Amino acid sequence: MSVEFIGMIGTRDGSETRPPSGPVVDPDYTRRFARAHEEAGFDRILIGYGSSQPDGTQVAAHVAAHTERLGLLVAHRPGFVAPTLAARTFATLDQFSGGRVAVHIITGGHDTEQRRDGDHLPKDERYDRTDEYLDVLTRAWTEDEPFGLEGRYYRFEDFHAEVRPVQQPRIPLYFGGSSPAAYRVGGKHADVFALWGEPLAETAQQIASVRAAAEAAGRTTPPRISVSFRPILGATEEAAWERAHGILDTIKGHGAKNPLFGRRRAILPVGPDARPQNSGSQRLLAAAAKADRHDRALWTAPAAATGAAGNSTALVGTPETVAQALLDYVDIGVTTLLIRGYDPLDDAVDYGKQLLPLVRQEIANRENAARGSAAARTPLVSVPGGAR
Repeated sequence: MSVEFIGMIGTRDGSETRPPSGPVVDPDYTRRFARAHEEAGFDRILIGYGSSQPDGTQVAAHVAAHTERLGLLVAHRPGFVAPTLAARTFATLDQFSGGRVAVHIITGGHDTEQRRDGDHLPKDERYDRTDEYLDVLTRAWTEDEPFGLEGRYYRFEDFHAEVRPVQQPRIPLYFGGSSPAAYRVGGKHADVFALWGEPLAETAQQIASVRAAAEAAGRTTPPRISVSFRPILGATEEAAWERAHGILDTIKGHGAKNPLFGRRRAILPVGPDARPQNSGSQRLLAAAAKADRHDRALWTAPAAATGAAGNSTALVGTPETVAQALLDYVDIGVTTLLIRGYDPLDDAVDYGKQLLPLVRQEIANRENAARGSAAARTPLVSVPGGAR
């Protein structure tokens, strides 16, 4: 059993607790941010997508040129470029990065945000388009002979890509969503299905839905599962919660002045009365309405304060407490943990020193214990001559 850790980077400093600073694209900061994750021991970094944000594939290319082993998870919305072009773009990036690319498919849950890039399809049709899009991506990366398509959304003839991914048989596909349509399409295509950080019981329900969708699609092996959190660490429980409430006060007191919220408000109202379109945000707000605290360390107050605009639930406590909380999710079937902080770069460094080693050591301990138990159950076999 292994667990994958994913961080998240941006091209300039900023978060929900402070306005962005510096140029929109700061090459030096982006390089330092990525290297901090590599040195901290993260497996991948997510490069996000937004209608006003820098292009993720070019950010990934810059990061690849300044790191050695760090995986690149590039968020991508189907529908804005042809899938044949996307296939060549990501295969080229995979070649230049030495096989470090994965693609995170986000179909899009907000009509307003989609329309900024010219997409006017309703949500369920967007998922149908994504289904067709991913069929083309997979064929483009794996088929040797030219092919064409007369589909509902895409039509082309005699396509063949000379550039293929380093990774075989294809580039890994991650997939985000929490609606029935997302389960259906992601259950069919995803290598990893990404969820936001809900309480354990609700997360288990979503995992079951993803697995059922994968089985309905004829898959014998379901997608692996990713869950996202915002860890808030402290030397003691009291210190961690003091820091957590300070973060919440900052979000509530200064969030309205933060340009990040200005952009989000046009898509997703910020605050406890928010009514977002996407199912993932609706689910986080429903969890927050039930209680601020859940399970071992889950804290939903930041989701309520931000309108659940993105992965916004926290795990609060000492590194030991938060590590055990992450392992609680591993115990119900989670294989990938996406974590990012409110002090993005500094928190990534701290996670590498204080959090990732604890989780990985406990998993190693469990694996050793399982091997020892299996060996103890294996009967000794007598052979001629008395040797064993």
